[in-house]
Amino acid sequence: MEFQVQLKIRKPVKDAFEAVVNPAKLSGYFLQTSSGPLVAGATVSWKFAEADQALDVVVGQVVKDQKIVFDWPSAAGGTTRVEMTFVAMDADNTMVQIREGPWPQTVEGAKASHDNAGGWMHMLACLKAYLEYGINLRAGGAF
Repeated sequence: MEFQVQLKIRKPVKDAFEAVVNPAKLSGYFLQTSSGPLVAGATVSWKFAEADQALDVVVGQVVKDQKIVFDWPSAAGGTTRVEMTFVAMDADNTMVQIREGPWPQTVEGAKASHDNAGGWMHMLACLKAYLEYGINLRAGGAF
């Protein structure tokens, strides 16, 4: 079981990619903190405002302006693989696709996959707002 979400970002592919791999930019719209850039072979700690503990992101592959692949802890146990793909639609528009899985074929796995699909779609909406309009939709949103 896996899912994919996607959203068109009205910015060049290099800008969309940089906004994900660069910790200063990523924390401007998605994370509270990141311990470093997403580079192949790195383990990066991501802290979300809504969570008490940081999560370790183990980066497997980074292809500049095209793809980021990492593994991270799953709420259903074990880990899942996240693959982000950046597709230049033209010089000024990028389709960002995020795929995550596999999820266990259990009630917990289904719930965790649905939660993460919503979370990644929220991330893409925040990325869009950040790059296209310069605003952080998550500011003040933590409970």
